Amino acid sequence: MLQVNGLSGGYNGKSIVKNVTFHVKKGRILGILGPNGSGKSTLLKMISGILHPTAGEVLIEQQPIKSYDMKQLAKKMAVLPQLNASTFSNRVYDAVSLGRYPHQTGFFSSWSEHDEQMVQQAMDSTGVSQYKEHYLEFLSGGEQQRVFIAQALAQNSELLLLDEPTNHLDIAHQKQILDMIRLQVEQNGLTVVSIFHDINLASLYCDELLLLEDGEVRAYGYPHEVIMQEQIANVYKARIATYPHPELPKPQITMLPTNELERNETQIDIANFTMTTDYVQYKAEAPLKAISSAVHNAGIGWYDTFLNRSIAPDYDIYSVKEETYDFLVNNNFAPTSTVVMMTAVATKCAAIQTFTHAELEIVIMVTAGVGNGVDVTKTYLRDEQPHVGTINTWVFINGKLTDEAFIQAMITATEAKTKALADQQVTDAFTGTIATSTATDSLLIAATQHGPQMQYAGPITDIGKLIGRGVFETTIAAIKKYKEM
Repeated sequence: MLQVNGLSGGYNGKSIVKNVTFHVKKGRILGILGPNGSGKSTLLKMISGILHPTAGEVLIEQQPIKSYDMKQLAKKMAVLPQLNASTFSNRVYDAVSLGRYPHQTGFFSSWSEHDEQMVQQAMDSTGVSQYKEHYLEFLSGGEQQRVFIAQALAQNSELLLLDEPTNHLDIAHQKQILDMIRLQVEQNGLTVVSIFHDINLASLYCDELLLLEDGEVRAYGYPHEVIMQEQIANVYKARIATYPHPELPKPQITMLPTNELERNETQIDIANFTMTTDYVQYKAEAPLKAISSAVHNAGIGWYDTFLNRSIAPDYDIYSVKEETYDFLVNNNFAPTSTVVMMTAVATKCAAIQTFTHAELEIVIMVTAGVGNGVDVTKTYLRDEQPHVGTINTWVFINGKLTDEAFIQAMITATEAKTKALADQQVTDAFTGTIATSTATDSLLIAATQHGPQMQYAGPITDIGKLIGRGVFETTIAAIKKYKEM
């Protein structure tokens, strides 16, 4: 649909865009990224024909844009520039209707029912129909932006050029506009080239990305090929981290502060454990980075309160989410900063131990209800619903773990727990074989993220050795307490 070949140009003899080449297929969205002054708006002006390049060419459907007259080009291409602070006095309906001008034989002399439908559809899809009789100057910046997007859509061109289309919009309207544009692309074959300042939005909604640096192409390709941590950090001169979107195979970024002084340092201390008949609690002095399979706040996050609740054997496991939330609120725990696990084992059966080696220190808590141990290699022979039983393991680490180390720490801890079950001859009552777990085990790894850096936590690393020994010995201690009960 759009081909840009070796495009160069700028203003007053100064080269801003330098030898830019890319192409966009019909029914695709290309996002243009780059820091301020990298040439994004200049490139868009040259593509639209507003600014003549000093070298290179722009082709629409293999025809140079200079071969189209103004009305022909407007039928092929609609342009939404950055919103200007001053807006001419006009009704919203009239402003959107201007998008149909290229389709008229005279100035609105051939206005048709189709024209009216396109205007109404554009206003509806951008959420501005309610303002159709309002004057533009009385709308907010975000509302004005949606009006001009509606005008571009009403033009019904095959190619849409956008310069920061979500500027001035709140997140709800950002999503509305970009969802609507994405729908036009997928259903009607619209082709879109858009400038984005928000890298995350560009990644979510674009098929390809073009990253500019000082007017040149630094990267061009799929989002995962462009939004790479080191590359984005170098181009934007910012400290960032990349991570996967939770629902889509698209990369996202998060900003990192220049230093970590804003986060209070804390140390894991066994004295911070408390125990009641209802729960074992660890209260950290500052949030810890944690990964867990808990019933509340599972996954990765930052938390300062950790609860291992003791519940009745006939607890209704199918209402666990709602009941846990109510429990936290009724007992003055903050649901957003608390991790919760559950066990049918009495809290007095909890084993809590500290392990040290050189500069490394960890604290481990285990409750081990092994009455319904299972052999994971034989569970395919069983047919039963989830139930309580549960070996719950907490590993608290004074140190800084990489994401890889967190995952390896979970593996190491699980291997050590399994070895402890074998050592204690815990069996699967159904198969008679050595159990590897119970049906509903949970595991937590939490770290202060201060102190020594731990790149890995496998069994032969220093921290892995400590976790392996610690989980093994603490699990055995917890099993013995449980058996004594």
